[in-house]
Amino acid sequence: MSAAGLGQRLAALGRAVGVRSTAPAAPEARRGAYSSISELAALESAARDFSFLHRQPNRSLLAGRHGSRIRGRGLAFEELRQYLPGDDIRTIDWRVTARTGKPFVRVYAEDKDRPSLLVVDQRMNMFFGSRRALKSVAAAEAAALCAWRLLAQGDRVGGFVFNDTRIDEERPHRSREAVMRLLDNVSRQNGELHAGASAARGSAQLDAVLEAASQTAKHDHLVIIVSDLEGNGPHTRDLLLRLATRNDVVLLLIYDPFLLHLPETGDIVVSDGELQVELGFGTSRQRKSLASFVDARVEEILNYQREIGVTVLPLSSAEEVAPQIKRLLGQAVWQQRRR
Repeated sequence: MSAAGLGQRLAALGRAVGVRSTAPAAPEARRGAYSSISELAALESAARDFSFLHRQPNRSLLAGRHGSRIRGRGLAFEELRQYLPGDDIRTIDWRVTARTGKPFVRVYAEDKDRPSLLVVDQRMNMFFGSRRALKSVAAAEAAALCAWRLLAQGDRVGGFVFNDTRIDEERPHRSREAVMRLLDNVSRQNGELHAGASAARGSAQLDAVLEAASQTAKHDHLVIIVSDLEGNGPHTRDLLLRLATRNDVVLLLIYDPFLLHLPETGDIVVSDGELQVELGFGTSRQRKSLASFVDARVEEILNYQREIGVTVLPLSSAEEVAPQIKRLLGQAVWQQRRR
């Protein structure tokens, strides 16, 4: 269940049992509730030891039985030359070989860059967290880390930042200014989230931003979606399939572990960073029903990797984001440092 769905359920439970306000939250409670442009810019130094290129070690999540969907940068033809021992036989140009009577191979050079799009979710469903940070903040941090890393690789970086009512677009460019403009959009929308906000929710905005991304990413883009995928439906799946057919698509699935490990007993305390309320959490049957719903939804999204070729990397908002990305992408450098 999403943060929005959980919030609605908790609100209903609160009305049923009676909400009891407690003392205002300490100033420290606001840490992790919002992410500033300066904090996102500072993550450039942490964007190391991972890559979105296609070469992955055997122990990577992007390798193994699922196979990597990351194509890497495009290839440009460079020259024809005679076959040498050790050359990949798949590069043999059979027409030239038949004409000359000697084996020739086609040599390609990697493009210097490729366009990358970040699709960053800052809707109200992301304004939830049980430890360390809200999902909206974790999404902002993940987007910043990816943007800085892609720029360091020489890729053009752009993207879409969306909330419940607005979509901000930044066209891909290979410059620090472009990354800063993108992160400024993320920071501004992140700062607009607050507990009293009321906006229509559902799949409409998620599908709208994926439609916009598919119009921009015609082919050979890297599209990184940073979201909890609240509101996903059949049309969402179709849009992701359309994107994945022509591009590399990575879904950084932001989640809060609270929904995966619900407390067995007792009430919970919810805060917006200023005030706190204590809510009854319902019966044991309600808890089991909610847990089953969450498990089914997570399983559906994880299956996107097998069914439509979208790489799904789950990121917990309760942990530091950079180590998770490095671990999930399985870079050998990071693994060696952890030994």
